[in-house]
Amino acid sequence: MCKPFAGSAPRAADPKLDAANAAALASSAKNRHEHQLVVDTMRVALEPLCEDLTIPAQPQLNRTAAVWHLCTAITGRLRNISTTAIDLALALHPTPAVGGVPTKAATELIAELEGDRGFYAGAVGWCDGRGDGHWVVSIRCAQLSADRRAALAHAGGGIVAESDPDDELEETTTKFATILTALGVEQ
Repeated sequence: MCKPFAGSAPRAADPKLDAANAAALASSAKNRHEHQLVVDTMRVALEPLCEDLTIPAQPQLNRTAAVWHLCTAITGRLRNISTTAIDLALALHPTPAVGGVPTKAATELIAELEGDRGFYAGAVGWCDGRGDGHWVVSIRCAQLSADRRAALAHAGGGIVAESDPDDELEETTTKFATILTALGVEQ
């Protein structure tokens, strides 16, 4: 199973505002478009490796402490039992959430504009001797300095034609809350 997350909105302490944020995300054409780009790209990547793919027509809401996300649980059965978790990770990475579409042109432009992303937007996971494993995209991460006194944190947002720069900045700032909390930074 893979469960892409794309499209997000901030959580709120007030239950009514939190519910409104979730409802706005679920009905947002921009966020649903962003999410569908990821799901469609993953479908194309998985079809040669899997049969009986099950992909719900509508995304679900998933909540973390700081953010609401749109997510879709994609399941299927491998065509070949020798396919490993690493094979699947390589087929899926980079997802449009971190690499854009069309993938080749977008990743080339990102490399030109941003240079080496380090751990940010990488695939992090494991694979055992049987080929089973679990992989995630490091869409929020931080790297500690050698002396462990400083950290470089990364978070990002999906940009589509309908994106508003101010909204994207706010979304990315909200996503940093997860990293800052993990680092023990008071907010």
